[in-house]
Amino acid sequence: MTAENPNTAVEGPLDPRRKRILFRSTHRGIREMDILLGGFIRQHVASLEDDELDEVEAMLDIPDQELYAWMTGRTQVPAKWDTALFRRILEFRKQQVAG
Repeated sequence: MTAENPNTAVEGPLDPRRKRILFRSTHRGIREMDILLGGFIRQHVASLEDDELDEVEAMLDIPDQELYAWMTGRTQVPAKWDTALFRRILEFRKQQVAG
């Protein structure tokens, strides 16, 4: 995995909410989360639906270590977070690790 400019995959202007989500997802606190979560958001923020943006905003309030443990399979993802969006993020992570 490599660190990228958070704006490289984003095409066109973003509304303030999407900009805030992009910034928060690429400035988490631990570099691994900046890359994993930020990378997914960088690629998909422009196409996320409002309910998915709500979910991402709630996810951004989860402590880094807890979220990282879920994303790496160290701990089981709680049922509340076992959503289609979170599974897409996990699939993105697997592709990043394999790539």
